Amino acid sequence: VQLQASGGGLVQAGGSLRLSCAASGILFRVSAAGWYRQAPGKQRELVARITSSGRPNYVDSVKGRFTISRDNAKNTVYLQMNSLKAEDTADYYCNVEFGRSQYWGQGTLVTVSS
Repeated sequence: VQLQASGGGLVQAGGSLRLSCAASGILFRVSAAGWYRQAPGKQRELVARITSSGRPNYVDSVKGRFTISRDNAKNTVYLQMNSLKAEDTADYYCNVEFGRSQYWGQGTLVTVSS
């Protein structure tokens, strides 16, 4: 199983970024997928998750600003991040759940300048 994340970068506060995570070697369409983030000195936290049927849920701090979506034809999960804040700065990791197994992509760094 491989998860390839992309889309991080440097953006000013109030700006937008779109993260992508392409999965291979896994039956993606029946897997839940999510995005986690880890800021320096902090624990990794769940940002958003989407079930195999497309139902999303979000951590309170990003509700109304971030949108998670998936394209099963492309085996890809996305995270659209709008109205970014300095506190969104972190390494972002995609995650896919298949049965009892979890798989992680490499981190993609998001830096929001204030």
